Amino acid sequence: MDVAVIGAGSWGTALSLVLARNGHHVHLWAKELDHLKAMALQRENQRYLPGAMFPDTLHLSMHLEDALFQSQEVLIAVPSHAFAAVMDTISPLLRPHQGVSWATKGLDHSARFLHEVVIEKAGQRPMALLTGPSFAKEVAEALPTAVIVAHNDFEYGKLIRSAFQSPHFRVYLGEDLPGAELGGAIKNVIALAVGIAEGLGFRTNTKAALMTRGLAEMMRLGEALGAERETLTGLSGLGDLILTCSDVQSRNLRFGLLLGQGLHRDEACRQIGQVIESIHTTKLVFELAQKHRVRMPISEQVYAILYRHLPCHEVIKTLVASQAETE
Repeated sequence: MDVAVIGAGSWGTALSLVLARNGHHVHLWAKELDHLKAMALQRENQRYLPGAMFPDTLHLSMHLEDALFQSQEVLIAVPSHAFAAVMDTISPLLRPHQGVSWATKGLDHSARFLHEVVIEKAGQRPMALLTGPSFAKEVAEALPTAVIVAHNDFEYGKLIRSAFQSPHFRVYLGEDLPGAELGGAIKNVIALAVGIAEGLGFRTNTKAALMTRGLAEMMRLGEALGAERETLTGLSGLGDLILTCSDVQSRNLRFGLLLGQGLHRDEACRQIGQVIESIHTTKLVFELAQKHRVRMPISEQVYAILYRHLPCHEVIKTLVASQAETE
């Protein structure tokens, strides 16, 4: 089938490669026209995924309307802060009852789940989120990866799973959209904390403690928001948490590492050179925790670093000195 992929960063490009290698015709579009023209000429995304050559079935669309017109399905793969704007743009172009799928991890700028944004902008329709422990580079290299498609419509979920399923890309189905979305957001905050600890010189014991207690925070907020425990201990929760906290392919981990080493936030962003979801997500998670009266000490201390400008070493001292509670 024909699929319009909106967003030509590393993740959107990697998923386009999966679809194209599976024989689907992919119409990849991005807002930056010069980037699209360069990819069309070079037949690869040299900026974000150098070396992953495009199959003939991966087409670069210079006009969003053309990409959507030619496609039966649409996949959004843009940063979370741009998601609502993309929905504003494509909603008038969607056909009645056409599904919307996305691979964006995070929350809307007003701390809403992204499926709520889809409903607000495009009404009730089949929806699916592709998420889980998956670095774009490894997906592009066809290394074994397992993800989940969380959906609100079983037949549509099966359709999206079928489009992506391959010997190297295993796709599970789930029905808990809020839980899958929440796991993909909070893991970035915890990865930032792990990176800060590593930048300060702490090692494996500290990182393991932060990951484990970070999962507990994810579970507490998930319970308050109606997410299922099984989702948060699965691929989209625990799985993505392990991935993001364990390898410097994670931009959020690298960002924390640079902060822990003493770099200013702006300089750390400049060095990474890509969107760092944890900066905005930390604020949203903090606000949700306050609203629902959920105790999330790691997330609160990361917030203090980013938005109250407290020194990293002072924050870690606060976390270590806090009274332990029953696990």
